[in-house]
Amino acid sequence: MKKDFLMMADFTREEILQAFEIAKDMKKDRSKYAHALEGQSLALIFEKPSLRTRTTFDIGFQQLGGNTIYLSPAEINLGKRESVYDVAKNLERMVQGIMIRTFGHDIVDDLSEYAKITIINGLTDYSHPCQGMADYLTFLEYKGGFEGKKLTYVGDGNNVAHTLMEGGALLGVDVTIGCPRGFEPNLRAYLHATELAKKTGAKIEVVYDPKEAVKGADAVYTDVWASMGQEAEAKERDRIFRPFQVNEELMACAKSDAIFMHCLPAHRGDEVTSPVVDAPYSVVFPEAENRLHAQKAVMYMLMK
Repeated sequence: MKKDFLMMADFTREEILQAFEIAKDMKKDRSKYAHALEGQSLALIFEKPSLRTRTTFDIGFQQLGGNTIYLSPAEINLGKRESVYDVAKNLERMVQGIMIRTFGHDIVDDLSEYAKITIINGLTDYSHPCQGMADYLTFLEYKGGFEGKKLTYVGDGNNVAHTLMEGGALLGVDVTIGCPRGFEPNLRAYLHATELAKKTGAKIEVVYDPKEAVKGADAVYTDVWASMGQEAEAKERDRIFRPFQVNEELMACAKSDAIFMHCLPAHRGDEVTSPVVDAPYSVVFPEAENRLHAQKAVMYMLMK
């Protein structure tokens, strides 16, 4: 039966934990899975550019024995040059899976509905599930577990914040979003996470004081203040978010052994200072590497 990965909740808690075990095994011995997806092809649709998503999906699928084809906006231009329906119906006859990095979440939902092959969400404006898998794999590696732990996200209540809430709720991690008023996570995403959290007992909350938000945090996470498509708002966002910068003073309000996380790219001097990015407690580069291992596990579970 066809299975897609559009949000973290498309996997059960048990499946996420299974994916983490597979990812850790892949990290130890790549050769064990070198022929797992041999003969299969994955289309990589990019409506938004990326260093980590492009590299990790391309290399990762090849390390599993498959082939990839990169499709830029010039080749497709979804909804303009060709409809989502026509793209789905063409590609399902040529490849075994599609990874798409795009804008509206409705596009991945439509691809999932129309295509008979596996669809993987590489990022939408609403959700970033593959990043979330890498984030919580990293959290597990450095914190040893999930229950009773706290992750604080400081900044804009964007797609990354949505996914961290969702993942925390599934895994039993308390997630606090520290953001300015008016920049809270999407209400639908917040309610979705709080509903999921009823099963694990995780606490999902939004607070407006960054120091209060990071108090007792095992991990402090941030993202850029202006995401792709928000460049025109960058100056005003800089003024609003400046008090939410993750610096050494803010990190000192978290637990003494707290780690720092970021999905990258980081704008040093804006949402985070260089001394934090480069500190011994920063795990941003192992976290970036874990995109490769987490995504390989996801692709293996969906397409083997």
